Amino acid sequence: MARGRAAGYDDQRDLILQHAAALFARQGYAATSMNEVAQACGLSKPAIYHYFTEKYALLFEICDTHLTRLQALEQEVKDLPGLDAQQRLRSLIARFVEEYALSAHAHRVLTESVRYLKGEDHQQVLDKERALVAGFSKTLAQIRLDLDEAGLSKAISMLLFGMMNWMFTWLRSDGALDQEAMAQLVADLFMGGIGEVQTPTPKAEKTLAQI
Repeated sequence: MARGRAAGYDDQRDLILQHAAALFARQGYAATSMNEVAQACGLSKPAIYHYFTEKYALLFEICDTHLTRLQALEQEVKDLPGLDAQQRLRSLIARFVEEYALSAHAHRVLTESVRYLKGEDHQQVLDKERALVAGFSKTLAQIRLDLDEAGLSKAISMLLFGMMNWMFTWLRSDGALDQEAMAQLVADLFMGGIGEVQTPTPKAEKTLAQI
């Protein structure tokens, strides 16, 4: 009779992924060793191999899990009742920017280290990325059917992802703008151009208004 997994197995596995993502994001996938992952987790190297057979498996799991979560968010927004296409697109932008902030290390690994994935693993990640773009493109086509008919909805959706995906390279967590404000700016700029961008309320004013 096969032995079941010990209690806490999945929690420990998730913890290893979190530490690995932080290391890969900070010093790069290629420059990180399994010894360093083990040390960050407070585990022995053999213990790490009980959960992941090699460093490559960590990379694939980080990328694939992050994309799976984004797909779930996209579906959640799609299932929200009472939203027209413009409201849905704004909600998608807000949820994705929020998730990018919450999963900053995994997102950085995906954007910077996906090139190390091979064969079917790379294809699986690429397929999920394409599915996400297709979902945004479908919503965009509901707003501007003429863009879809002209074959532009995918390209414009890719431009939108470009605005969101690389925000981590310059947005400071302690800066004047938080993720919520940035999501609003992205949506305003994308939906209406520079003329539609609204000035965000400063953090200090928000705090006072909420008291």
